[in-house]
Amino acid sequence: MRVNIKPRAGFLIVFACCASLLGFAFYKQHVEYIDPCPLCIFQRVAFMWMGLFALLAALHNPGRGGKKVYGALILSGVVFGLSVAGRHIWMQHLPADQVPECGPGLNYMLQNFPLKEALTSVFKGSGSCAQQKWVWLGLSMPEWTMIWYLGLGFLTLRVLRRDETI
Repeated sequence: MRVNIKPRAGFLIVFACCASLLGFAFYKQHVEYIDPCPLCIFQRVAFMWMGLFALLAALHNPGRGGKKVYGALILSGVVFGLSVAGRHIWMQHLPADQVPECGPGLNYMLQNFPLKEALTSVFKGSGSCAQQKWVWLGLSMPEWTMIWYLGLGFLTLRVLRRDETI
């Protein structure tokens, strides 16, 4: 059975998923006191980016050209999120003797270092990024985010492949 998702509904699903994932992340941070590392924060930014443009696309309900623009913006968030999550997963699977030492928090780096240096430090990672602070069904938070980026990316591609517009 083939299910056709109209573009507006597809974009709303992407938005709802991103909003739910962000809500879960904030719940973990503020209720269960699991502080996010800098790479976790960047993954949140990717979901915010994707959710923002998915919501704008659903509200705007664009034609073919606009749908492609919104889709490209959402997919750029997917690619960014996948790259950050991939780096985070790699760090979590490093042998203990290769894990970098813990560095300053993201807020401190952004306030006290030039932006380029702060971003470089984040992607080099720190020991806090190598810790698996939450695991469900054997997968850590960045592994789950990678699955969500892939799923939402495929859904966005599916919406973009749809020939007709609403």
